[in-house]
Amino acid sequence: MAMLHSRPTWVRKVGSPGYVIQHSQVFDASNLRIVLHSNLGSGCREVHRSATPSKSVSQCSEGAQQRPVSVIRKIRESLVRREKSAVEVTEAYLVKLREQEPHVRSFLHVSEKALQDAQELDRRVAEGREIGPLAGVPLGVKDNLCTRDMPSTGGSRILQGYYPPYDATAVAKLRSSGAILVGKTNMDEFGMGSSTEGSAYQVTANPWDLSRVPGGSSGGSAAAVAAGQCAGALGSDTGGSIRQPASFCGVVGLKPSYGRVSRFGLMAYASSLDVVGCFGNSVMDAAILLEAIAGADKNDSTCSPQDVPDYTSNLLPIDDLGSKPLAGIRFGIISETIADGVVEDVLSAVKQAVTHLESLGASVREVAMPNFSLGLPAYYVLATSEASSNLARYDGVRYGPRAHGEEVMSMYANSRALGFGPEVKRRILMGTYALSAGYYDAFYKKAQQVRTVIQQDFKNALEEVDLLISPVTPTAAYKIGEKVNDPLAMYVGDLMTVNVNLAGLPALVVPCGLAKGGTSGLPVGLQMIGPAFREESILRPGHIFEQTLPTSFSAPTLVS
Repeated sequence: MAMLHSRPTWVRKVGSPGYVIQHSQVFDASNLRIVLHSNLGSGCREVHRSATPSKSVSQCSEGAQQRPVSVIRKIRESLVRREKSAVEVTEAYLVKLREQEPHVRSFLHVSEKALQDAQELDRRVAEGREIGPLAGVPLGVKDNLCTRDMPSTGGSRILQGYYPPYDATAVAKLRSSGAILVGKTNMDEFGMGSSTEGSAYQVTANPWDLSRVPGGSSGGSAAAVAAGQCAGALGSDTGGSIRQPASFCGVVGLKPSYGRVSRFGLMAYASSLDVVGCFGNSVMDAAILLEAIAGADKNDSTCSPQDVPDYTSNLLPIDDLGSKPLAGIRFGIISETIADGVVEDVLSAVKQAVTHLESLGASVREVAMPNFSLGLPAYYVLATSEASSNLARYDGVRYGPRAHGEEVMSMYANSRALGFGPEVKRRILMGTYALSAGYYDAFYKKAQQVRTVIQQDFKNALEEVDLLISPVTPTAAYKIGEKVNDPLAMYVGDLMTVNVNLAGLPALVVPCGLAKGGTSGLPVGLQMIGPAFREESILRPGHIFEQTLPTSFSAPTLVS
């Protein structure tokens, strides 16, 4: 790793006096929304996202029906047909980002090159040159993925002002596919948290209810997509950090199999669990993003050399689906995830989702995983142990600010004391303890044994059924500050997601209903889990599920 000196400042934040849209052409963002969304019919108010509520709270007139659309495809098609330019699309999203940012606080940094990149793309289009599958699509990137032209802090003071000399592989693939990167999204420090309250810089708000958390650690990415600040976003998932925010914010979240997407350039939290994934407005958008970032990488020895399938080829329009498009698919709902501790609104939404799957021809039955509850303590032993090792590199010498010290050890200690937040310090201490002499066998070794048991349980379950389903979290989004002083309560929220990371399996979250709360309800997500490296096996059912929901609900209050 090259030795770098930190730059004294980052980039200007949205809404600050120094931030200026660097293009003179005025463009009405409301016109763009007509292009980006399907025609909803007369009497239906345009909204940004739809899914199923516990009770219909649709903003549409009777008989109208809204389906989630691929915003990514519509943007690219508008460029190809010369209906919109990349600059117009980018400006519209930047205007929306500026308007929403004081309320949502999704972004830590906003790109100063976004319009420049859009202008270059417009030149390619004008010259008739080939453009990529993400051409002109404004995307956000979680702040723990390295970007050569924007600061990458991991949500931590210890990396304040750090500019990497390279792009993460996933970021580089987005750029090569023609995407316009609009900024870096907020996150819990180094991915350690479930609400963005662990960020060293700001707390992101949930667009559905600004008094509630968006989830974490990828809460900034999920909130940005839900608020319409970008068309999609990258996140990372170590124990649910994509799926929980997707559920809380009512968007689609996709955690790929471990090894499907390169981790090169992802700031390591727990290397055997970390996965780069994505958020979208629809399953189609998530599939397009995954196809763009997946594949072998010589810079990551854990990245699989398996070929990347065409994830979108089987995601057919609703008019091309039969009356029972999921006939023959066996779903198993994990018994341990619908037991005591899950609030009634979440259970109700999931039960309605099961009924809908059955109406599409699928069979659904309960599947017992008797060791499921052991996954949470095993996860926190393994993740904190790996974190204590991975975060040893942040010492004030190689990266970020350096604190004063009379000698080298005090400089290390002072830099880490000032640079790390309380949750990161807590997990480093937990991990160091678990790896210490005399406790290694009692904690770390035993946790690895539990991991093997969890993997075998999933293998056995997926031999009985084709896919597993469950709620994503025991509750909908909770109030900001509600759990910040009770870390154990926050950890329990990961119960339904961490086991998937321990097993290295792919999982998809699609909105399936609403719980009580806020002014128009709070989103609830359904988690679909498939066999390793079979992302297509969850994308097709997820697409059919969202496209055939019998009811729809309004956009987040902030958007509508």
